Amino acid sequence: MINIEEAENNFIEYTKRFDLENKRMKGKQLHSLRVEEISNRIAKKIDLDEKEQQIATLIGLLHDIGRFEQFTKYGTFRDRESIDHGYLGVEILKKDDYIKTYIDDEEYIDTVCLAIKNHNKYQIEDELNTKQEMFCKIIRDADKIDIFYEASEIFYNKEELEEINQSIISDEIIAKIYEKRTINRNDFRKRGKLIEVIVMLAFLFDINYKASFEIINSENYINKIFERFYFENIHTRNKMKEIQTFLNQYIEEKIKG
Repeated sequence: MINIEEAENNFIEYTKRFDLENKRMKGKQLHSLRVEEISNRIAKKIDLDEKEQQIATLIGLLHDIGRFEQFTKYGTFRDRESIDHGYLGVEILKKDDYIKTYIDDEEYIDTVCLAIKNHNKYQIEDELNTKQEMFCKIIRDADKIDIFYEASEIFYNKEELEEINQSIISDEIIAKIYEKRTINRNDFRKRGKLIEVIVMLAFLFDINYKASFEIINSENYINKIFERFYFENIHTRNKMKEIQTFLNQYIEEKIKG
């Protein structure tokens, strides 16, 4: 059995090694604690047994443990400009058996590490067994759900909102949304905050569980995100309203099954 309260305390002690006065660093600590809770909610909703709920919850807590060292060393959370934080997290947990501070069950240590390694990848690696894949899907869902929360409440300062509201949507990115697949921002030569918003919204197409869609729907995250913007260009405003409707319909379909 895993003592989740003790695990939280150990994680918080670990993060105190870093500059939590930095707003962005503190944000990653809080994000980890929220993803821990969301992972637990999903695990309960899909009727996992108590041990599996604990494993899913622990993965949620530890999934971004690499972020603190990443930002301290490189000054960025962008993996492509620094280091893959999923791989780094596993490296940190395995060093000197630090992971055993949280879990000493050898059967599940590899599963925890696999899920952390895969949580931030474009897609889950092949040849995992059913249980390993399940834990990967839970953490990927939980992480994205909290990103939707952050987009609805935290992301985008005044300057970023101005840029987004003044942006003009392209036919290329519109077409990508209607493919119902995640979008690789690197496919676009011209990036910008609006592209980043749409790439983030397309995370919806990589949500795995009905339970996860139910959480997104109950929290009204998609509508809350759109309510933050008022697009100055009429064409962009209309197209974004259409995308909002499309995404809400997609959620409804997934919940109805």
